[in-house]
Amino acid sequence: MEELKQKLKEQIIEALNLQDTRPEDIKDDAPLFGEGLGLDSIDSLELMVLLERSYQIKVEDPREGRKILQSVQSMAEFIKSKQPA
Repeated sequence: MEELKQKLKEQIIEALNLQDTRPEDIKDDAPLFGEGLGLDSIDSLELMVLLERSYQIKVEDPREGRKILQSVQSMAEFIKSKQPA
């Protein structure tokens, strides 16, 4: 799980072009939107594309997407739950 969270942080930084952010700057359970990283709705679309391209996971329901994209931790847990055991 730690490996997945590290990879997600790197992917988020790359996908959203967060030039002054390093993976260690992103806390696992810190909110990605609002007070945390300060991402916005456009960024959430980019993260949905990231999930689809990198993990073959398509999120249909926007309400579910909000829960999934709360933090790196919630994204990692969601990815793990969708992968075959």
